[in-house]
Amino acid sequence: MKLKFDANQQFQKDAIDSIVDIFDGQELRHSEFTAFRHNDTLFGAMNELGYGNKLDLTPEDLLKNVVAVQDRNKLPRSRNIIDPEYDVPNYAIEMETGTGKTYAYTRTAFELNKKYGFSKFIVVVPSVAIREGINKSLEVTEEHFSELYPGQPIHYFIYNSTKLNEVRSFARSDAIEVMIINIDAFRKGYSDYGGDIDLEKKANVIHKPHEDFEDNPPIYSIQQTNPIVIIDEPQSVDNTDKAKEAIKSLNPLFVLRYSATHKNTYNLMYRLGPVEAHDHKLVKTIEVLSIQDDKSDKAYVQLIKVSKSGSVTKAKVEINCLDMFGKVSKKEVMIKTGDDLYDYSNGNNVYNQHVIASINIASGDEYIELEDGSIIRPNEGGNDDEIKRAQIHNTIKAHLEKELVLVDKDIKVISLFFIDKVAHYREYEDVDGEVSVKKGKYAQMFEEEYAHLIQLDKYKTLFNTEKTDSYVLNSKPEEVHDGYFSQDKKGILKDTAGTTLADEDAYTLIMKDKERLLSFDTPLRFIFSHSTLKEGWDNPNVFQVCTLVETHDTMTKRQKIGRGLRLPVYSAGPKRGERALDEQFNILTVVANESYESFAENLQMEIETETNTRFGVIDERLFEHIIRNDEIIGYDEAKKIHDHLVQEGLVDRHGKATPELKNKIALGEFEMPEEYSDIKEDIELLIKSVTRRLPILDANDRVEFKLNKEVYLSNDFKELWNRIKHKTVYRLHFSPDELIEDATTAIKGMRPIKPNAIVAKYVRLRVEREGITFDEPNRIHKFVRENYRESVLPNLLSYVEQYTGLKRSSIVKILIDSGRLDEFYSNSQVFMEQVVEQINIAKRKLIIDGIEYEKIGDETYWAQDMFEDEELIGYIKDNALPVDKSVYSHIVYDSTTIEKPFAERLNSDDDVKLFVKLPNWFKIDTPLGTYNPDWAIVLDKNGVERLYFVIETKGSILNEDLRALEINKIECGRKHFAAINDEVIFDKATDYDFWKEGV
Repeated sequence: MKLKFDANQQFQKDAIDSIVDIFDGQELRHSEFTAFRHNDTLFGAMNELGYGNKLDLTPEDLLKNVVAVQDRNKLPRSRNIIDPEYDVPNYAIEMETGTGKTYAYTRTAFELNKKYGFSKFIVVVPSVAIREGINKSLEVTEEHFSELYPGQPIHYFIYNSTKLNEVRSFARSDAIEVMIINIDAFRKGYSDYGGDIDLEKKANVIHKPHEDFEDNPPIYSIQQTNPIVIIDEPQSVDNTDKAKEAIKSLNPLFVLRYSATHKNTYNLMYRLGPVEAHDHKLVKTIEVLSIQDDKSDKAYVQLIKVSKSGSVTKAKVEINCLDMFGKVSKKEVMIKTGDDLYDYSNGNNVYNQHVIASINIASGDEYIELEDGSIIRPNEGGNDDEIKRAQIHNTIKAHLEKELVLVDKDIKVISLFFIDKVAHYREYEDVDGEVSVKKGKYAQMFEEEYAHLIQLDKYKTLFNTEKTDSYVLNSKPEEVHDGYFSQDKKGILKDTAGTTLADEDAYTLIMKDKERLLSFDTPLRFIFSHSTLKEGWDNPNVFQVCTLVETHDTMTKRQKIGRGLRLPVYSAGPKRGERALDEQFNILTVVANESYESFAENLQMEIETETNTRFGVIDERLFEHIIRNDEIIGYDEAKKIHDHLVQEGLVDRHGKATPELKNKIALGEFEMPEEYSDIKEDIELLIKSVTRRLPILDANDRVEFKLNKEVYLSNDFKELWNRIKHKTVYRLHFSPDELIEDATTAIKGMRPIKPNAIVAKYVRLRVEREGITFDEPNRIHKFVRENYRESVLPNLLSYVEQYTGLKRSSIVKILIDSGRLDEFYSNSQVFMEQVVEQINIAKRKLIIDGIEYEKIGDETYWAQDMFEDEELIGYIKDNALPVDKSVYSHIVYDSTTIEKPFAERLNSDDDVKLFVKLPNWFKIDTPLGTYNPDWAIVLDKNGVERLYFVIETKGSILNEDLRALEINKIECGRKHFAAINDEVIFDKATDYDFWKEGV
């Protein structure tokens, strides 16, 4: 199948612009150099030209642009863009796993080439997996980018030391060149071994003199191109001094760093963290299905590690300990030979006579032995097999549940198991050179549980071979699962850390089969893997991740869930290859062998450690990017705001919001002193943003909504639905002359646009043996450019036409009549942006004022029985409220401060006969996009009169507090309902009592 890509995702465009805008002012150009000399029989010695990147901007120019981008993205300002470890700028982009960072930096390369002529790029990666993944990504996006950037050819290749002709082509080509290379392929330099010929053989080929490069090392040709180096997962690439030297040896023009988990952010230009990605529904929501042994009547012993200190050998184990109240909880303890686990468990009787007889520390054969002869190895303690079987059972069950929902929506479901040992999936025995294979215990458990579950009546429809309207699942257990592992030379699967060459075959298989895996024609739906898949691989249709490993394994939770965070794609039908955006089913279920609370807490800790994010901390720098009078307020003013919050007892000394602050915000009672009244809302929004936690749902809280037939079949609901079910069409009525007049007036009233200024810096040069150096500027003059009309200016009419849709004749009249055209010459970009903004505001206002809705007859409407087809789920503690006056057993709420209390009051108010949270498919067409109102309500007034309402709940009912787009859509909603039935009252509400009093 062919994947489709959306070129208009704003978060990706923001990431791209955050790099491209650093070089604002750079001319479109490249450098030329003599790449190779060779002798020709006719013409003698000839030079071969090479093409490289060239940058004209000074460090001061770059820093100015960097700070402007950082201010725009509300990030800390850089003070110096040159890192001493590299001598060139490093720019960091943070993007959460699954949001398309490879797409972002590939498109960034195209944009840098289009605007500035940069053409040489090297992508440096830490592992074979990521290398193969990037190569595959460039392959599947090639057609997409050729349509976006016609006439900009791209050549990409994986560096191979046996194909050095590709390095020659890289240097000579004037097209966009992308080399993908492992850090290990050039980390060992020729000069590292002090002239020792035997040791020099260990140097990477790229650093050794080569006859095809005039006895220069191949890297010399790369250095001359001044490549732009893109480091994918830098925390795993340049994490040693030797790796940093290797990056420097490429002679980069600058370095771009892309990761979700930077260790060092250098100049951070853009951040799309895990919380933001989940908030904007850019990745799947995470739910945790916790599988734990709640029995404490067995002696659970888990060996974590063994160690030796001096002559004493010790082991760290996890056991069930009694607390002071007699409750059992798991606890890690250090033990040595002769210790009794009964003592360490605080007298837990299940450990009676559990004395440690010996501890073995031999590498690869670590274990502890009890006096009764029991041997406990790592990951083999407790009721391990029972728990693992339960995990496998529940993963298959969760998978089949998801199939019931998605198979008819043309979306294939995939599940991924991470296992501790390959032998637990496949066992091999070598007898006289003949290798026999048998299924490991996990494979056996899977096939047994799969065969059992598919016999249940609930799932039989998935396997009905007589169906013709949807995909039929494969009922043969052995054909629906497979394992991806490294293979040794005999083809035997083995454990690796995911970084060795032995992994290459497995990764190549995965990458080549990625699209085929998404197809319904491929029966494989359950994948078992070791650490092989910890990074560099994911699949958008992974909906279940099961961790059949102990909580102490080296693979992080973020690495595991990262394999399934990406939004799914349609596997068949008219939308095949497109992203599926319905958040109702975009949920990644993690089946874990620890508690939901423990998983959530540890994942949160991982994110804090890996991203330097401190969840919930309100620090002094939080407010410094607030805009006031077109300028950021800066650190000093931000510190005053922070100090005020501390003094008022709203923030504690650790930077955490106190309960009082949380209550004030929840109740809408947050206030600031008069001097900050104009930015109070900005302060409140920032506090809300940092006090949120990453949403992780508990699968045990999940509820399936049931149709409440008592309400659904009632006459009251039928009466309500008959009043609101009809669809409408809208027409626009406004005069072009009126738009010209309103836009002209708006532009006349714009703030004055400050002209561009020229900065003159007087710098004294010093010519020394080391070269030409200079001091800091000793005089700086700033003056307004007077000859600005002689500058090359952008096409004003084309720009305004593109972003407003107005005819050129109308634009010309608006600009001339506004009397502001002279300001275009002094600061063209700001002028164009403000003109476009004012015209579009005037246009939206006239559209809404002049819009007219008309009912499309009596036969075009939303059918009531669509409620019966809905398959809704929610989570009791997070977003689902049980109700008895609505068409479903529960309603999903979007906010705990507005929608949830409003629904609770609707459900308890005796005057309310019934209410409905209008479903997602109830969408009203508007010129600004579709609009989905919140509630439909039937109210009994004074026991006599029935009133029918459609209500929009918002944090404020004042128009000045709502965004223009929201205001205009709500107004369209009002006109829609007025057109279909004058008995329906459309209203806005923020507080239930306030709304009820107005009825």
